[in-house]
Amino acid sequence: MSDRAKILLVDDREENLIALEAILSSLDLVPVRARSGEEALKKLLNTEFALILLDVRMPGMDGFETAAHIKRRERTRNIPIIFLTVVDSAPDYAFRGYAAGAVDYLTKPFDPWVLRAKVSVFSELYNMNKRLAEQASLLRERVAGELPPGAGEQGAVLPELSRRLTAVEEELARVRELARKSQDPALAAPLTDLADRLAHLRSGFDALA
Repeated sequence: MSDRAKILLVDDREENLIALEAILSSLDLVPVRARSGEEALKKLLNTEFALILLDVRMPGMDGFETAAHIKRRERTRNIPIIFLTVVDSAPDYAFRGYAAGAVDYLTKPFDPWVLRAKVSVFSELYNMNKRLAEQASLLRERVAGELPPGAGEQGAVLPELSRRLTAVEEELARVRELARKSQDPALAAPLTDLADRLAHLRSGFDALA
């Protein structure tokens, strides 16, 4: 379970959390509940999340204030946030949501298929970033000659690293095609960032090979 992406669900209403878990139940991820902004911030202290689904209207610390705290923390500022709120919210809510750092904004009742598709793509991006970080670490160790005896032989390490990079490149191409079909502008920035990191790692590998 530790290898599966975790999604933080933040809503003060139990029925909304149950509904979100039901919608996401078919995806290979781990939903984690928080019933308030304060509880969400506590969860973020010790757990790494791929995405946060954050209700705007909550007693005490609302979604905007919670997002502001999340974006101020070095450890959590890059976690994507999708705001959720009811359709009759104030007209400036969408603007405030994006200003607070949200990557997307959905109104309730939302289409379960749309939410599931968005969460699926963001969780895949998270998993690809993790794999990319692992390959970058392996490449740095190879360059520094810090791999264990027998593991640092070029004939063994470089082909395996190349295979892993190719797999990530193929997966990125697939996710990019899904994003193109969905025409979701929220995916443009994280996809571009991932593509740039992958290209940089591939260049480093090609220079080494």
